Amino acid sequence: MIRCINVHKSYRSAAAGGLPVQALRGVDLSIDAPGFYGIMGASGSGKSTLLHLLAALDVPDAGEVFVAGQRLDTFDDRALTLFRRHQVGIIFQQFNLIPTMSARENVELPGLLAGRSEREVRQRSGMLLESLGLSSRTDHRPEALSGGEQQRIAIARALLFEPSVLLADEPTGNLDSRSSEALWSLLEELAAERKLTVVMVTHEPAAAAHCGRVFVMHDGRIVGDFETEGLDAVGVADRAQRLGR
Repeated sequence: MIRCINVHKSYRSAAAGGLPVQALRGVDLSIDAPGFYGIMGASGSGKSTLLHLLAALDVPDAGEVFVAGQRLDTFDDRALTLFRRHQVGIIFQQFNLIPTMSARENVELPGLLAGRSEREVRQRSGMLLESLGLSSRTDHRPEALSGGEQQRIAIARALLFEPSVLLADEPTGNLDSRSSEALWSLLEELAAERKLTVVMVTHEPAAAAHCGRVFVMHDGRIVGDFETEGLDAVGVADRAQRLGR
């Protein structure tokens, strides 16, 4: 489903006087089956940069990136846009909902922009909102919804095109602990029930404990990975810290 081979990525940083800063330094990653996966690492370790490459939001300077059977590092801008629209779902820390639109309209917008029929999109959005426990909130605008409800709307929107890969970048950063726990459990259920490959970037051991396998990043490289079975948040934190030294 996902493979990275010797991936490098640098940015020019104003804080470094315009000099290039290496965000990724030869990342190798292989995910071959559906499931819930985590990417952990300290701030600046490169985890969000890696997720942006997997989401076709950016391209590497060197190396190969494969997602859902397609090699992204060879794509032009149009191909990357079409891939993002149809092949992957993306969830961000910021919900990125349009405040003047209802929950249903926020979910349906990408489908309508892509030229799908209104009937098809309405049917799909209704099914998704109901499956995520939001059928009574479809006509509410974001301001009338809790943070957890807004993030579930963002998830419904990400699932509109039935992607095989769902990517989440610190998805509970704006949620309280109760809503965070509910969202992690939801992502875990989606991976199992829909046979999705869900990859979540997080610095929270409690979040990573919901994943089946966790990859640890340090200084732009993946330095190891481990299975979480039998581990709680404390156990995950300890294992990640040992790998990240």
